[in-house]
Amino acid sequence: MGFQSFHERWHQQLHQLVQKLNKSPRPPASDEENNNLVKLAQKFLSHMSDYYRVKAALAHQDVLFLLDAPWATKFEASLKWMAGWRPSTVFQVIHTESNILFENYLLEMLDGGAQTGDLGNLSPHQIKCLSDLQCQTTREENDLDDQFAEWQDAASDMMLMRYEKDMDEMMDGLGAIVRKGDELRMRTLEKAVQFLTPHQTVDFLVAAAHLHSLVRAWGENRDIGDGIQ
Repeated sequence: MGFQSFHERWHQQLHQLVQKLNKSPRPPASDEENNNLVKLAQKFLSHMSDYYRVKAALAHQDVLFLLDAPWATKFEASLKWMAGWRPSTVFQVIHTESNILFENYLLEMLDGGAQTGDLGNLSPHQIKCLSDLQCQTTREENDLDDQFAEWQDAASDMMLMRYEKDMDEMMDGLGAIVRKGDELRMRTLEKAVQFLTPHQTVDFLVAAAHLHSLVRAWGENRDIGDGIQ
């Protein structure tokens, strides 16, 4: 199966997972419901891991195809970092969703409602842990940016000196940088949800999937308007 076909099928399966997440009872009213949230979140992360496993193999074979990403809309392509989403986006999604839910939580509290345990109820400890992880992730992003800049400089020097025989080695180096980007994406996801409850994790995953769908839909509409599709 070609990567584009795999990509399409993988996204269809992702959509099905998100539907299950959306339908899951929140807040969980029993241990069984809580365990179900844990299992659904694990399935989501496993699905993400499968994607990066297949993508890593392609990065070794044809990294330029990954960077070109013919399956992406122009808008999606404009947002890509190392052939994917920027890992620190995780924290933007969490903080934005937390602020929205916190405002709703305040209104409910004024009306005598109880805490729901969603992302609007992040504890000070959770906020600190997520902040520390965000700083670490940003440092690693910057390091990869530096590695990519060094690769570009080396590629320019190679072409100026007409060392085309080293092209395979250069592509291997670029593929390694892209794989490091995917490893950081997955590692950030896994570490971030460790600081969240099952309920909060599902809130976050649903919000992240919703953002992805909005970006995709907006990009498709723009491309259709430009006569691309």
